[in-house]
Amino acid sequence: MKLKSLLAKPYAIYVARKIKRDRENALQHQDEILKSLLKKAANTVFGKQFKFADIKTYEEFKAAVPLFDYEDLKPFIEQIKEGKQHVLWPGKPIYLAKSSGTTSGVKYLPITKDSIDNHIDTARNALLMYMYETGNTQFADGKMIFLSGTPELERIGGIPTGRLSGIVNHHIPYYLRKNQLPSYNTNCIEDWETKLQSICDETIDSNMTLISGIPPWTQMYFDELEKRSDKKIGELFPNFTVMVYGGVNFEPYRQKLFESIGKRIDTIETYPASEGFIAFQDSQEEPGLLLNTNSGIFFEFIPLNEIGSQSPTRLHLKDVEVGVNYATVLNTNAGLFGYMIGDTVKFVSTNPYRIIVSGRIKHFISAFGEHVIAEEVEKALMQTAMEQHIKIIEFTVAPQVNPTTGLPYHEWLIEFDNTPTDLEKFALAVDEKMRKLNIYYDDLIIGSILKTLVITPLQRNAFINYMKSIGKLGGQNKVPRLSNDRNIAEELIKLKN
Repeated sequence: MKLKSLLAKPYAIYVARKIKRDRENALQHQDEILKSLLKKAANTVFGKQFKFADIKTYEEFKAAVPLFDYEDLKPFIEQIKEGKQHVLWPGKPIYLAKSSGTTSGVKYLPITKDSIDNHIDTARNALLMYMYETGNTQFADGKMIFLSGTPELERIGGIPTGRLSGIVNHHIPYYLRKNQLPSYNTNCIEDWETKLQSICDETIDSNMTLISGIPPWTQMYFDELEKRSDKKIGELFPNFTVMVYGGVNFEPYRQKLFESIGKRIDTIETYPASEGFIAFQDSQEEPGLLLNTNSGIFFEFIPLNEIGSQSPTRLHLKDVEVGVNYATVLNTNAGLFGYMIGDTVKFVSTNPYRIIVSGRIKHFISAFGEHVIAEEVEKALMQTAMEQHIKIIEFTVAPQVNPTTGLPYHEWLIEFDNTPTDLEKFALAVDEKMRKLNIYYDDLIIGSILKTLVITPLQRNAFINYMKSIGKLGGQNKVPRLSNDRNIAEELIKLKN
């Protein structure tokens, strides 16, 4: 055992004990954080406008502070970009994180001196909890991929600005720097295909022990390594034992990723966002991700069925229930208040508070009131694929409201690794599961408003080619599982033809 893995053991024990204490005191910490946020931001432009100094309770906070999306918050962000201080949080942010928005174009989200630890320490905690539970510390001695966007930052209003992953790259602990791949120069490459080739050049002969990235990127990396070496990833990297992922549901990618590796390895799921690091997997045995209740974020939750209503119910953590889909609202020490992050979550446990990410508020289909969400389509497709021994590479779903003949339907555009011999039978099996998962969809089928879903198989690399065509290949970019319009579907079909 080398020095790093040896030293990691007592450190993991120390951090694990703190996380366990935090789990037991989650509600107390949430109340303390809200009080601290209101006190610290009381004299900011935002705090004065919403009279933070007069707020004493959560009920008063809800009454005083409305819900915000990025467009609502944009006037405050523009002031920050102009170089003004004390706008959302005391002083100026130490960074602005650029994030792609579906409706707002590029979003600029503040990271402050107070909030940077939330991003850095949570990623560390996920690894240390894994070490504590499994005893596997050996990976700390090998090479690890921490893929990021370019760490080269521009300045806006005097504030260093870039992708969150590029910002975090500057804060990787010094004791991991020698273990980190790819190199700084490779991480600075903007073109994804060129960057991928360089990553493979740097890693193919290395002792890779941990690889992190969003699943579709990881699969592209594995495919290129297999093509070059004619070996499974587990054979190429015999000490590769841990894969870290986040950003999308892992299940649609699990089978193919493990097939590429050639063996089962441990995985660690994380839930980072530019707005804050929300949750992380703290156990290999228990389902869900531990909500980050003692890291500068005060959480609120809105029942998903109330999104769009004039006065949706805003719930304190103590009032959430297992099995209900909620929209997540953040209040953070980066200066975000009443901020709708756009994600939906479902609690799988309230002791401790563990969640799964169930989708995006804007990624749904409700062309006829069915309100189908990502969790449902992923579950229906993956269960059917497993039963029929079909491997899925990627997929998206869109409504077809005006077909040339017959009833409207949901069109599933799927890139198969092995296409079903009887596509109609496969589609009916998926449809049957969808009807069990979503009663509104079932009602529309029974009432002859919709016909059963239609699957359009796509050629190999269809989704990669689509992302390349819109300049979003690689990095943290991914195709939405669901769209309530046909914009993505039509572009994919164009590529097919």
